[in-house]
Amino acid sequence: MKFKLLMSLLVAGALSASAQGYKDGVEYFKADQFENAKELLERNLNDASTDKAEAYYYLGAIAVKDKDYAAAKSDFEKGLQANPQNPYNKVGLGELELINGNVKAAEQLFDEAKKMNKKDAGVMVAIGRAYFNADPVKYAKEITKYDEQAMKADKKNPAIFILRGDRKAAEEAWGDAAANYENAILYSKEQPAAYVKYANAYFNVNPDFAIDKLNELLTITPNSALGQRELAEKYYQNDQWSKAAAAYGDYIKNPNHFVEDEVRYSVLLYYGQHYDESLALANKLLASDPQNFQLQRIAFLDMAALKDFAAAENQAHKFFAMDNTKNKFTSNDYSTYAEVLQELGKDSLAIFEYEKAIEVNPDKLDLYKSLSAAYSGAKNYKKALEVFKAFIDKGDYVTNDLVTLANRYQNVAATSEDDSPEKLDAINNAIATLDKVIEKVPGNPIPVRNKARIFLVKNGSKPSQEMADAYMEVVKLLDADPENKTKRSDMYSEAFTQIASFYVSEKNMAEAKAYYEKLYELDPTNQALRDYIDKMKID
Repeated sequence: MKFKLLMSLLVAGALSASAQGYKDGVEYFKADQFENAKELLERNLNDASTDKAEAYYYLGAIAVKDKDYAAAKSDFEKGLQANPQNPYNKVGLGELELINGNVKAAEQLFDEAKKMNKKDAGVMVAIGRAYFNADPVKYAKEITKYDEQAMKADKKNPAIFILRGDRKAAEEAWGDAAANYENAILYSKEQPAAYVKYANAYFNVNPDFAIDKLNELLTITPNSALGQRELAEKYYQNDQWSKAAAAYGDYIKNPNHFVEDEVRYSVLLYYGQHYDESLALANKLLASDPQNFQLQRIAFLDMAALKDFAAAENQAHKFFAMDNTKNKFTSNDYSTYAEVLQELGKDSLAIFEYEKAIEVNPDKLDLYKSLSAAYSGAKNYKKALEVFKAFIDKGDYVTNDLVTLANRYQNVAATSEDDSPEKLDAINNAIATLDKVIEKVPGNPIPVRNKARIFLVKNGSKPSQEMADAYMEVVKLLDADPENKTKRSDMYSEAFTQIASFYVSEKNMAEAKAYYEKLYELDPTNQALRDYIDKMKID
């Protein structure tokens, strides 16, 4: 029994250390995040540690923001039932009277609130805020009056400066707003809302400074759900993905996090290349929310990244079935699916997905290259060439893309009818393209080797003088680096074999034998080649 009691105390202590109950809802309210505030206040309303009078006041204030005045009145009255001496619910009822145009009734309720807690700067600020919410222009005099009374009661009360900051923010005087939020922090470090508003005021100007302020907040109030979430969001908005993922990982351990934050965390884990963790979280959330579009997407992308292509294809069927006006598929969705299909040997199906990707984002030029590769994989070489030429014509390409273009021409040439104009045109274009490559990288043997292969296609797979000359140039370029005998022995083998076959076709057996000997030097264990060389007759 003692052990069980100890464990229960430890668990309770751990929970209290990681969350602030309804107070997190209050912080969200003060940071003007009313929907989040409402969820947390309602979630924690019946918790034993909740001050229901305070919680109902903030719920009522949120209802006022939503213009649900009946619900607001009910909440303020429930707050007074929970604690008849809570002045803030009186202030809330007074604000409703202001909204309804009953100024005298409002003033009476404000007077009653002041009597409940005399010389309380917080109450004075709440009354000033009620006037501010009702009409900041019409009640400017009253707002100033209560600001002065709050200062007389406690000139260091941070609520004074937060309201002053909000008034300046409403005028879009961001510098003055930030200065007031900074004063609130100066007088009380435990002001998450002030830190958050201060960070928001600076984020677009100096994001690193804003992030530093939020980190400072969490050194003071490490269990603030608002502070944890805002830090994670700021990292996310500043494209600091790994830090955002780490911050979200810490934040979602807080019982006062939101389900949508787990979705965001799953996304960040994916972008941080933690695919297993991202998929596990996505699957967990999908079990209770199978129609969540973003989770279905992330599960699909995770499976593709993990190279579980069969599972990714099945997941893609579920994901793309969610096609409606609200859900928008990206070019990356389609292109990733196309890649999955290609890995499964379904290039013809991948073509359709790449075409959809291009339709969504026609400016993403790599998609044209991928579509061309899919056509090539489906052995539609003419279409592969057409698409790749369209990519090249856009002008944004590198030298290696010209190598690919030459290959596309070669494929068309190799599959065209012998002696047809189409075949000859493809060969000539392949050679012209490779000449451009050779001009750009004159010391590289690869495009010269590719040109030699084109000459072989040109001559119906029979050796020719121009083919042999090209391969001899390959050998010359390879010889410039002695290490190529090891690094590029396969290229040497190809060149020696083709040159030797040319000399055989020319019945110049002495030259043919000389090149076969060079080939044997590369592979002295090839007994079949040795036997062939030894049997060669030289006139």
